[in-house]
Amino acid sequence: MPLVTPLSADHDLETKKLAEFFNETLGFCPNSVLTMQRRPAISKAFINLNKAVMANEGRVTSALKRMIAWVSSNSTGCRYCQAHAIRAAERYGAEQEQLDNIWEYRTHPAFSEAERAALDFSLQASQVPNGVDEEIKKRLYEHWDEGEIVEMLGVISLFGYLNRWNDSMGTSIEGGAVESGEQYLGKHGWEKGKHS
Repeated sequence: MPLVTPLSADHDLETKKLAEFFNETLGFCPNSVLTMQRRPAISKAFINLNKAVMANEGRVTSALKRMIAWVSSNSTGCRYCQAHAIRAAERYGAEQEQLDNIWEYRTHPAFSEAERAALDFSLQASQVPNGVDEEIKKRLYEHWDEGEIVEMLGVISLFGYLNRWNDSMGTSIEGGAVESGEQYLGKHGWEKGKHS
């Protein structure tokens, strides 16, 4: 049972309009947003930040951004965000082989060195204490420009917020996210946990 009950999608019409973004991303409006709208300024600011962070300005693809989100969420243990991120990666065209082998991104041939650098950055930036060091910086600069690095850290930071929000809130997970979580993450022990 969540800490705070999500409101109806019709509760705040401005949030509802902005949240149409998630119908493309996930196929539904997340319960996290429906809970945030108890304070509409938070739900609207969050959706606008999400749109800005996930916009593609360089070579960081939508699929890679969602895989970065998954690595970050996996690092922090948020099962809700793990399932949402892998679902969005799937919907944004991540290769099937990458989805099936996301746990082995460091060694699996489906991932390029540029993707590995981005995903290692996500892992190190999501840890406490933060693990970003000169080696991570060197690897990033071998493949990405500064604007692309900013885009990646935007995703990592956005999911830092979401991981804390959803794990603390015990946000109820939606059926579509459960389906994707079970399909791609279940073989490694993923389950809904407190997000029932």
